[in-house]
Amino acid sequence: MSIMARKKKLKKFRAVQVIKEMARERVGEPPAQKVVPAKKRNPEKHRATLGKLLGEEGNIG
Repeated sequence: MSIMARKKKLKKFRAVQVIKEMARERVGEPPAQKVVPAKKRNPEKHRATLGKLLGEEGNIG
Protein backbone atom coordinates (compact mmCIF):
# COMPACT_ATOMS: atom_id res chain seq x y z
CA MET A 1 0.00 0.00 0.00
CA SER A 2 1.27 3.44 -0.85
CA ILE A 3 0.43 6.46 1.27
CA MET A 4 -0.73 9.50 -0.65
CA ALA A 5 -0.25 13.05 0.55
CA ARG A 6 -3.41 14.83 1.55
CA LYS A 7 -4.65 17.77 -0.44
CA LYS A 8 -4.32 21.18 1.15
CA LYS A 9 -7.60 22.60 2.36
CA LEU A 10 -8.51 25.68 0.34
CA LYS A 11 -8.97 28.83 2.40
CA LYS A 12 -12.38 30.42 2.32
CA PHE A 13 -12.54 33.64 0.27
CA ARG A 14 -12.89 36.71 2.43
CA ALA A 15 -13.45 40.12 0.94
CA VAL A 16 -11.98 41.81 4.02
CA GLN A 17 -8.56 40.29 3.36
CA VAL A 18 -8.59 41.41 -0.27
CA ILE A 19 -9.62 44.95 0.68
CA LYS A 20 -6.87 45.18 3.29
CA GLU A 21 -4.27 43.92 0.81
CA MET A 22 -5.35 46.55 -1.73
CA ALA A 23 -5.19 49.29 0.91
CA ARG A 24 -1.67 48.22 1.93
CA GLU A 25 -0.54 48.44 -1.70
CA ARG A 26 -1.95 51.96 -2.12
CA VAL A 27 -1.21 53.56 1.24
CA GLY A 28 1.51 51.35 2.66
CA GLU A 29 1.60 49.34 5.83
CA PRO A 30 0.38 51.04 9.02
CA PRO A 31 3.04 52.02 11.57
CA ALA A 32 3.75 49.68 14.44
CA GLN A 33 1.63 50.25 17.52
CA LYS A 34 3.15 51.92 20.55
CA VAL A 35 2.87 50.22 23.91
CA VAL A 36 0.83 52.37 26.26
CA PRO A 37 1.44 51.79 29.99
CA ALA A 38 -1.71 50.76 31.83
CA LYS A 39 -3.29 53.50 33.91
CA LYS A 40 -4.02 52.89 37.54
CA ARG A 41 -7.70 52.03 37.58
CA ASN A 42 -8.54 52.27 41.26
CA PRO A 43 -7.63 55.25 43.44
CA GLU A 44 -5.50 54.61 46.50
CA LYS A 45 -7.51 53.02 49.28
CA HIS A 46 -5.76 54.76 52.16
CA ARG A 47 -5.40 58.44 52.82
CA ALA A 48 -1.91 59.88 52.94
CA THR A 49 -0.49 59.96 56.45
CA LEU A 50 0.34 63.18 58.22
CA GLY A 51 4.04 62.43 57.89
CA LYS A 52 3.76 62.06 54.10
CA LEU A 53 1.72 65.27 53.81
CA LEU A 54 4.24 67.23 55.88
CA GLY A 55 7.11 65.71 53.94
CA GLU A 56 5.60 66.81 50.61
CA GLU A 57 5.05 70.37 51.85
CA GLY A 58 8.63 70.59 53.06
CA ASN A 59 9.93 69.63 49.57
CA ILE A 60 7.85 72.28 47.80
CA GLY A 61 9.17 75.31 49.77
